[in-house]
Amino acid sequence: MTPRTVLPLVLAAVLAAGCSSVDFWKDQFSAPTPPPGLRTSDRQGEPAQSAKPAEPAGQTFDEDVELARTFTERYWRQEFQAAGKTYRPLQKFVGYSGDGGPDCGGQPALPENAFYCPVGHFVAYDKDWLRSLYDESGDGAVYVIIPHEIGHAVQAQLMSDFSLNVQRELQADCYGGGALKGLIDEKQLEAENGDDEELLANLAAAGDPTDAWWRPDAHGTPVQRQQAFASGFTKGVGAC
Repeated sequence: MTPRTVLPLVLAAVLAAGCSSVDFWKDQFSAPTPPPGLRTSDRQGEPAQSAKPAEPAGQTFDEDVELARTFTERYWRQEFQAAGKTYRPLQKFVGYSGDGGPDCGGQPALPENAFYCPVGHFVAYDKDWLRSLYDESGDGAVYVIIPHEIGHAVQAQLMSDFSLNVQRELQADCYGGGALKGLIDEKQLEAENGDDEELLANLAAAGDPTDAWWRPDAHGTPVQRQQAFASGFTKGVGAC
């Protein structure tokens, strides 16, 4: 069984069983290795910036963060175009440390957090916190968190309305799963053995400790977040 078939099968099992027991590990996602002398952008039909052999992208934290942002926005630009709409790219993508993040409509950024701000149309993330997740549990953290926040940017552009915050958050998880599957299908990212469990482990770690769905800050339980992500991955963003 190839790595490309392992990931959808395990995510489908999460949908069927409603729960999953997972562990943490590292280094499961990378961009496909470009041919010698070419960079990632060359594979997308864009001009080469250097004739020198390039190292494979997605081998470091900074590269994975930039790939997660760039590829996810590219995916949504294509989805909007297919629907006869125009995707509006983020105005800013900001890494900050601790209390030094940008405010959002007068509200200060929090440490150990990532967020989308509709006032200014940007995504910001505590880079020290995200790097610690990357070091501890692998790059699955990056490919869960960044697409999730860009999912909120998509909601803003679609003017989506929600009665409860948990609905907004679970849809963003679903969008993240759908976007990631789209990138794998387009061969912009390659799935490797263990990717499924790494992604689900990061979602479980980010779940609410209780099912207090009425809270204004509710994001969903670990199982709910895993199921939402798996739904997008196996069925596409149309199921979100």
